[in-house]
Amino acid sequence: MSLYLLIKLSWVVGALTGVLPIGKGFGWAEWVVLNTVTVGMAVIGIALALALVRPWGMRIPGALVAFCSWVGSGFLVSVLPFVLSRAFLGGGSQEGGGGADPAMPVWEGVLVQFSFVGMGLGLVLAVPGYLRRRWPDAFIGRVDDGPRTVPPWAAVVSAAVGLVWIYWAVGGKVGIAHPAERNTDWYLLAAAWGFWALAGAAAIWVVAGARPARWPRGLPLAFGWVGSGSLFAWSAWKLPLMLYVAMTDPADVTQPESLPVVVAVHLCAVVAGAAMMRTLVRTPGRSSATAA
Repeated sequence: MSLYLLIKLSWVVGALTGVLPIGKGFGWAEWVVLNTVTVGMAVIGIALALALVRPWGMRIPGALVAFCSWVGSGFLVSVLPFVLSRAFLGGGSQEGGGGADPAMPVWEGVLVQFSFVGMGLGLVLAVPGYLRRRWPDAFIGRVDDGPRTVPPWAAVVSAAVGLVWIYWAVGGKVGIAHPAERNTDWYLLAAAWGFWALAGAAAIWVVAGARPARWPRGLPLAFGWVGSGSLFAWSAWKLPLMLYVAMTDPADVTQPESLPVVVAVHLCAVVAGAAMMRTLVRTPGRSSATAA
C-alpha cells in the first residue's frame, strides 16, 4: 500500500500546485478531497497490515482491528477474482474504486493494481491468523456446535442484491439507463459483487440455521466475512460517488445505471452487509455458548 499512498500523495500535491491534471468528472476541490480520503485509507491499510502481524496488534481494541480488517477484506479480497479476470479479458477505462483518470500513465496503473493485489493477498493470509489468535473459540468445531436461529432478513436482502448484480453482469437491461456506457470492467465488477453477495447470504444462512451440520465453522465464517464486507465497503464507497455525479452532472461522465435503482441497490447492500456481520459476531461456537 506504500506505492498507492505515494501515488495518491503525488496526485494531491500535483492538483494543489497545478502541475497534474484533475480526474475525469471532478472539480479541483472535489478531486483533492477524494484523493485526500484515499490517502487516509492507505495509511489505515498500512497500519492494519502491521497490526495483523506484530505483537502490539494484539493490544489494540479488538473491535477496531476487526472492523478495519472486515472493510479491507471487503474492498480488496473480494475483487481478487475481478483482477484475475480483467488480466485475461482486458478491462475498460473504469477503475474499480471509481474516479479514475483516463490519462493515468500505464506504470501508475500497474503500481496501483500491484498495491491492491498485494494488500488483498496479504489480508487473505494475515486476517485468519489474527482472528484465530485473538478469538480462537469462534473458529473451532462444526456448524451445528452453535445454537440454531432463524436466518436473518439480511441474508434475503443480500441474495436479492446479488441477483440484481448477476442479472446486470449477464446483460440485463432493466434498471440500466445508458446501456452503451457499460464496459468490460463494469460487467466483471457486477459479476464479482453479485457472487460475493450470494455467497455471503448463503454463509449467513448456514451459520444461523446450523446446517449442513458437519461443515467446519471456518468455511461459512470466511465467506460470510468477505461477502458482508464486500456489500458494505463497496456500496458505502460507490453510493456517495454516484450521488455526487448525479448532483453535479458532469458532461464527461455518464453512469450506466438508473440513479433511483442503483441508489436503492447500494443502500440495501450497505444495510444488509452491516446486519450480516452483526449476525456473524453474535453467533457463538460451542465453547463460547457453553461459557455464556
